[in-house]
Amino acid sequence: MAGIYIHIPFCRQMCYYCDFHFSVSLKRKEELLQALLIEIETRNDYLKNEEIETIYFGGGTPSILKINELDQILELIYKLYSVSKNPEITLEANPDDLSIDYLNGLKQIGINRLSIGIQSFEDKHLKQLNRRHDAREAINSVKNSQEAGFNNINIDLIYGLPGLTNKNWEENLRNALNLSIQHISAYHLSIEHKTVLANFLKKGKIKQLEEKESLNQFNTLVKKTEEQGFLHYEISNFSKDGYFSKHNINYWLQEKYLGIGPSAHSYDYKTRRWNISNNAKYIELINKNESYSETEILSLSEKYNDYILTSLRTVWGADLEKISREFGKGFHDECLKEAEKYIISGQITDTNNRLIISKKGKFIADKIASDLFIVD
Repeated sequence: MAGIYIHIPFCRQMCYYCDFHFSVSLKRKEELLQALLIEIETRNDYLKNEEIETIYFGGGTPSILKINELDQILELIYKLYSVSKNPEITLEANPDDLSIDYLNGLKQIGINRLSIGIQSFEDKHLKQLNRRHDAREAINSVKNSQEAGFNNINIDLIYGLPGLTNKNWEENLRNALNLSIQHISAYHLSIEHKTVLANFLKKGKIKQLEEKESLNQFNTLVKKTEEQGFLHYEISNFSKDGYFSKHNINYWLQEKYLGIGPSAHSYDYKTRRWNISNNAKYIELINKNESYSETEILSLSEKYNDYILTSLRTVWGADLEKISREFGKGFHDECLKEAEKYIISGQITDTNNRLIISKKGKFIADKIASDLFIVD
C-alpha cells in the first residue's frame, strides 16, 4: 500500500507553536503550484507503479488552495499513477476555510477525508496559539462538513498548553466528542526551537505545564475517548472502528510513500529523500531541472530503529518475527534484552511475539523506543 503526500507550504498567518515549513506570503503560489505539477510528473517512477491507496494534502494550510487548484493536482496524479478504485484522499484544513460552497467543491473533486486543525475549543487558548479561528468557527466547520456529506472527519487538538487545566481539557474533549466525529488526533504541545512560543518561554511570558499535569491530561484523553468507543490505535490517534488514518498507517508500518513539494519526505524501503525547505529555491531548481533534494541510503540499524520508533507507537506493536526475519537474530535478541525491564515493569507486553506498549507505558513511548534503538 503506497501513498502520496503533497506539501502545500502556505498559511495566512503564523501559529506560534508551528515549526513546519510554510510561508505567509502567497506571491509565488502560482509558480509553486506549477513546480508541484512538474515534480509529480518527473517522479512518477519512484513508487515503481505500485498502487496508490492514499493521497494526503498537508501543510501549511492546504485549504488555502482553490478547488480548481486541488483538482488540477489530483487529475495529474490519476493520469500518471496507478490509483486504487477507492483511495483515501485527505485534506488538512483550517476551520475558517470550510464554507459550505468550498466543502461541496471538495466533495465533487474526490476529497473524502478531512483533517481539521481545531487545536482548542477555548478562545483564550486559540489566541495564545495565534490561530485564525475562534471556538464558534471550530464547531461550525465540523457541522458544515457533515452537512456537505463528509463522514470521515478528524480534528486535531493540543493538550499540555501553558495554563490549560484538566477541567479545561475535559471541556475541550466534551466539545469534540459531542460533534460525532470519527477520528481525533491529540498532541502534547511541543515548544520547538525558533518558534514564537519558545521566545515567550525564554522571556518568561509563559510557563510550561508540569509533567504531572500533562500526564493527567493524557490519561483523561485516553479515558474519555475510550468511553465513547474510540480505539487508541496510535499514541496520538483515536478512531472509531473502520476509520483509522490509512495514510498515517503507511508511515507507521514502513510502507512506501512519495513526498511532493518543499520539505516533503519520501521513502522506498532503501532510502529516505527530502526536498529543500525553501519555496524560492524549490521553484528555481525544478524549473532548471536541477536537484532540489537530498537522499540518504539507510543502514540496517537505521531501518530497524525507524521500525521500532514507529511500530511501538501503534496498537500492533513491534513484530519480533519480522525483526528476526528482516534484520537478523542479533537485532531480535538485543531488542528483547533492552525491552526486558519494561516488560517487568508492565510498560510493555509481549503478546503473540509482538512487543506492545501498555497503557502504563504510552506516555513515555518515545523514551521506551529510544532505549530499544541500536547504535552503530
